[in-house]
Amino acid sequence: MRFEQTIHQIEALVADEVVPGVSYAVIEGQQVTTKVLGYSELTPKLIPLEPGQLYDLASLTKVIGTTTLILRLLERGRLSLTTKVHSILPAFKDRRVTVLHLLTHTSGLEGYIPNRNQLAAPALKEALLTQLTVGPNFGKKVVYTDIGMLYLGWMLEVIYGKPIQDLIQSLVLTPLGMTESTFAPEASRAVPTELTTTRGLIQGVVHDPKSYVLQNHSGAAGLFAPLDDVVRFAQFQLGQLKVAEAPVSQASVKGLYRDWTPAHLGRSLGWDLRFTADQTPLIYHTGFTGTFMLLDRKRQTGLVVLSNRIHPTADNQTFLDRRTMIVDQFLAEDKG
Repeated sequence: MRFEQTIHQIEALVADEVVPGVSYAVIEGQQVTTKVLGYSELTPKLIPLEPGQLYDLASLTKVIGTTTLILRLLERGRLSLTTKVHSILPAFKDRRVTVLHLLTHTSGLEGYIPNRNQLAAPALKEALLTQLTVGPNFGKKVVYTDIGMLYLGWMLEVIYGKPIQDLIQSLVLTPLGMTESTFAPEASRAVPTELTTTRGLIQGVVHDPKSYVLQNHSGAAGLFAPLDDVVRFAQFQLGQLKVAEAPVSQASVKGLYRDWTPAHLGRSLGWDLRFTADQTPLIYHTGFTGTFMLLDRKRQTGLVVLSNRIHPTADNQTFLDRRTMIVDQFLAEDKG
């Protein structure tokens, strides 16, 4: 196995008590190496992690679901990268921001909404559409934000006439055979996330505050899935999984492996990019809860890591530093 050191670093996350537990997969062509180790919950009870448990994927929802559906509309001609957000969401008044800006996190959206997490869903949506402005970074800088993906989800809702999470379930998860993935998990099957003073132990309910309010109208977070289902999605992205009713063509998926930002800032559509020493591009994305995925279509390799690094507390900078080391190690070993 060429990724021996990558695996060692992943398993060290548990050994060094950086995360309670971890479920990971290393893809090398048709060979998939998986392992589950550590604990699902540390407090209030100490519970071992079991295969098949569901993780709050957090922002992996953005690329598995919302980005895939936007690509679907782009290839069907129902949207274009130059489509103005205002043309579909007229409550958003700025007429410069396009689908491309949202996908590449170059919209320049900024602003502050008082008591945001205490608003009801309709009020939060209205505030996000009407109270944010486009600042000086517009088109010039990548500033990662949930807001762009929320906007894209609402644009999909207007076009299809259904909640974004229902669309992801019917048009992405079901066709790809991700049968255990869901936006409404049984709490007992879900890996707990943060232990909070306001919500208690969060288990089986999305951790992200905006998505918690927006419920099925959030395309930024909310998806729960086991390792095997995320591996299926990774295999589809690598062109290894053939399905009868694919949510998007492989031509569109191949097109993700390049910089799509207006000013060549190193980001793809929905996805981030990483590069090997020979400048082979990989698509990459993370989730706040402790999830990440890294895929190399050229070499048919991939890495899926699922953890609950925010349990019992979200204050875990060590994980973020170690994640960077793991990704760098994978890139260094991704040869041949």
